Amino acid sequence: MMEFFTVYTDNWAEWWPQIQSAIWVTVQLTVWSFALAVTVGMLLAIGKLSKVRIIRVFCAGYVEIARGVPALAVLFLLYYGLVPVGIVLDAFVAGIIGLGLSAAGYIAEVFRAGIEAIHKGQREAALSVGMTPIKSFRYIILPQAIRIILPPLLNMLIILLKDTSICSLISTPELMLRAKDLAMMSFLPMHLFLLAGALYFMMSWPLSIMTRRIELRMRQSAKTLTP
Repeated sequence: MMEFFTVYTDNWAEWWPQIQSAIWVTVQLTVWSFALAVTVGMLLAIGKLSKVRIIRVFCAGYVEIARGVPALAVLFLLYYGLVPVGIVLDAFVAGIIGLGLSAAGYIAEVFRAGIEAIHKGQREAALSVGMTPIKSFRYIILPQAIRIILPPLLNMLIILLKDTSICSLISTPELMLRAKDLAMMSFLPMHLFLLAGALYFMMSWPLSIMTRRIELRMRQSAKTLTP
């Protein structure tokens, strides 16, 4: 058993600099793709609730396609499929766009559910006192909806963090690709992939704890407000 862990102490000085840079790429990939997913997801949610039929149909169709097509297929399409038409994307950029657009379909439903959970009377009251629809959404609806959608949004962030591993298949220099490269050079796949899994867990575990605490506080707050 000790021999198994000795491999880490013997190779750590060589592995860690490369793994550290790959972790930083993974974090950036997660943050940027999540930002894109939240932005597009919110617009899609608003579009699905629009009174304009063509906008509503387009947004609903996008959500269904995004949820039905694997993220890996989107990544391949962006990285390999656009080359024949003269569009060449960097692997990192393709990863951000692919993961962000795929996750946007799920996040759109999170936003839609959160917005619809707010009583319609509040929007009508805001409009009756002279607020524009945009201001009523920004100052009345969205702040309340955020409290509802924050836990599932954090869950989506955790999912995106783990999904960055599939970007290794388009040569994005993130954690899984670096672990694979090191495993091929050192002939120690079990050690490297166990290490990669442990590092993913160490990055996602704090987010999981944060999500549970937010959900607990929301339940306690709801009980306090319930007459």
